Amino acid sequence: MTEPLRVLLADDQTLVRTGFRLILGADGIDVVAEATNGTEAIDAVRRTCPDVVLMDVRMPEMDGLEATRRILTGALNTPRVIILTTFDLDRYVYAALSAGASGFLLKDVTPEQLTAAVRTVRTGDALLAPAITRRLVERFTQGGSDVAALHRDLASLTPRELEVLGLLARGLSNAELAAHLHLAEATVKTHVARILAKLGLRDRVQAVIVAYETGLVSAGAREAAQQSTEQT
Repeated sequence: MTEPLRVLLADDQTLVRTGFRLILGADGIDVVAEATNGTEAIDAVRRTCPDVVLMDVRMPEMDGLEATRRILTGALNTPRVIILTTFDLDRYVYAALSAGASGFLLKDVTPEQLTAAVRTVRTGDALLAPAITRRLVERFTQGGSDVAALHRDLASLTPRELEVLGLLARGLSNAELAAHLHLAEATVKTHVARILAKLGLRDRVQAVIVAYETGLVSAGAREAAQQSTEQT
């Protein structure tokens, strides 16, 4: 992609927006608009059509969760949304991921991590490693929290795709999946792409959430998958 990367900053703290703007600008990333609450963020997205939105989860008037839902629901060419939070297990982060956000960043992120994250999601990749998402999913699917859920029917998946989804949700990378299943990494990528397409998911993050919420995998499965991979 040769066109400049366009970012919208949504945060009610002026210092946070100013710092992020300077960091992104120094790396050649255009900040096309700023917003101090969710309502302003929605209007700015419609007005400027950014590639990526950096969305604070807690803002006045309308929080980042509701704004994310509205931005990503029922519209074409929607931007990628990265949730900004102070706490890595904020319950709102899980709900935002379910709503379609591509990942999250802590506000004390380094400049290098910030710019790398924005570029990563712009290409269509999920920001979170599945193992990190797993911590969020395990915490909020175990306690009956009233968070947004991704309801998907896994019946459309082949047995191999179900197997890939289960291993993906346990935190295995494409390379680990390939080793475990004795497949080429390119074949694994094809399976992952088909899973996302069949289930109508935006990225691997949502695939992890679906795998846990449908009961395909359960808490503690990561360790079992690691041991199995080590034995193959």
